Amino acid sequence: MNNFKNLHRYRLACTLSFGDIYGQIIVWLLVIFLSLAAAMGLMGASRPIYALATVGLILVLSLPFLLFAFVTTLLNHIEVREVAPSSETASNNPPATNQQPAII
Repeated sequence: MNNFKNLHRYRLACTLSFGDIYGQIIVWLLVIFLSLAAAMGLMGASRPIYALATVGLILVLSLPFLLFAFVTTLLNHIEVREVAPSSETASNNPPATNQQPAII
């Protein structure tokens, strides 16, 4: 139980920026455009259902890889930082404001 008393000295910080996932987005957009190009090529065939199946198959197979890439990138950019004792007391006592709480 003593270990939990020290947890208030640490903060989670996310350092993820758009530049970290920009390449992943570009690659996935290329996959989508290539699948659409393949579908357009197959649309003129005698069975257009193959075109829809091609797009669906490519999207279904690429989504888990995209999700894995995003999640691992996000987890790699979460840091646990130790809070200095002087800033810890300042963060526990926020300044008083005249703002009203949001009503949902």
